[in-house]
Amino acid sequence: MLTQSFADAVVEAEGIITSARHVQTAQDLAEGYDYLAGSIQASLHLAWAYQRDFPYFVQSTGPYTKMGLDNPDTIYLHAYLREGAEYIVSGVRGSTRDLSFQVLNGDYSPVEVPDSLTAFDDRELAIAADGSFELRFGPAQSEAAQPGSRPGYFTLGPGSAMLVVREVYSDWAAERRGTLRIQRADKIGEAPPAPDQALLAKRYGVAGKILLSRLRTFLAFPDWFYLKEPANTMTAPRRTPGGLASQFSSAGHFDLAPDQAMIVTVPDAGRDLAPYQGIQLGSMWYISLDYVNHQTSLTADQARKDPDGKLRFVITETDPGVANWLELTGRCRGYVQIRWQRLAADLGPEHGPQVQVVPAASLPDALPYYDLALLLPGEYTARIAARQAAVASRMLG
Repeated sequence: MLTQSFADAVVEAEGIITSARHVQTAQDLAEGYDYLAGSIQASLHLAWAYQRDFPYFVQSTGPYTKMGLDNPDTIYLHAYLREGAEYIVSGVRGSTRDLSFQVLNGDYSPVEVPDSLTAFDDRELAIAADGSFELRFGPAQSEAAQPGSRPGYFTLGPGSAMLVVREVYSDWAAERRGTLRIQRADKIGEAPPAPDQALLAKRYGVAGKILLSRLRTFLAFPDWFYLKEPANTMTAPRRTPGGLASQFSSAGHFDLAPDQAMIVTVPDAGRDLAPYQGIQLGSMWYISLDYVNHQTSLTADQARKDPDGKLRFVITETDPGVANWLELTGRCRGYVQIRWQRLAADLGPEHGPQVQVVPAASLPDALPYYDLALLLPGEYTARIAARQAAVASRMLG
C-alpha cells in the first residue's frame, strides 16, 4: 500500500499519546487524541508543502492544528529553502503589531532547537507608501558580503532550510493582516513536474516522519524550558530560545487546586517599549487552550490596566467576575507564558511578572483595584463573541 508508511506512523503516534507521562485522567487522554487529530492534519499539509524549488507559505499551526505552545495572537507561516538558491519574498504590510522573519538551519527535533541563522522584523524592510515590500534571500555574493551593502538582500547561511514568518496581533478587532508570497527567483513562470506514485509515496513517508517528530519534540520542550522551575512561579523576562529577533518571554507552569487562584501581576510595558505584550495558558500537551470560545489569553490591548500601570491576571477555574480572568477550562495543571515582541530595548527583572496563589474566595481582598476589575452583566459573553468573530474573520488565515 502506498500509504502504509503513514498508517504505521499514525499507530506509533497513538502510542506516544497514550504513554505520555502527564496523562492522569480521561480528560487528559481525550485532549491527547484531539491533539493527535490536529497533528495528523498538519503533517499531511506540511509534507505536501515540502517544496524547495516551487515554495509557498504554509500555516505552521492554527486553532485546529496546534503545536509548540502556539501563541493565539500569531499567524505562523513557513516555507522551505534550498541554501544555494535565491528567493524573492514580496507582500503588503498589514496593520498587525509585529511582522518578523527567521531563517532556520533545520526543523525542531526531540533533542535540539534548530539554529537561527538570520532573524529580523519589519523595521529592516523598505516599505512603500502603499505598504508593499520586497526582499530577497540567497547565497553570498560580493555585493552582499557585508550587512547592509545590498538593501533588502539577506544571505542564506550554510544549512539554511526554512524561512519562518510570524505576524502578530494585539487588537484582534482593529488590526488587519497583510499579504505574503515567496518565489524561487530562477523558477518564476515555470511549473513543477506532475507527481507520480513514487513522489506520493515519498510524501506519505515524510508526513509520517513529521507527525512523529512533531509529537516527540514538543512533549520534550517543557522539560527544557518550563518544568525545571517550581510550580506556580514564572521566570524573569529572557530572550526567547531559538534566536527570535527582539522577543523576550517569561515562562512558568501552574498546579492549582479547584478552589485556588493564581494572580499574575506584570507592568504594562507600553507600546514605545513593547508594541506587543501578551499572556496565554497552555495544556500539558504543550499547546494553547481553546482561545476561540474561552478567554485563555489576553494582550495588553485586550486586558484592563489598573491605575498603577500594572496588568493583573487571574488564573482560576471558577469565574471571578473580573475582566482579566484567564479560564482553566477544567484543568488544574498547565503552562503560562508572557511574550513581549518588537522590543525597542532589552527587558530587565523589573518588567517581569510577580505571582501569588490565593484562595479564590479571597480575590476581593487580594486584588488591588478589585472594584475596577469587575465586569458588568453580559460583558464577558460579549468578550467571547468578539473573540469568535475575530478568529472567524481573520485569524484562521
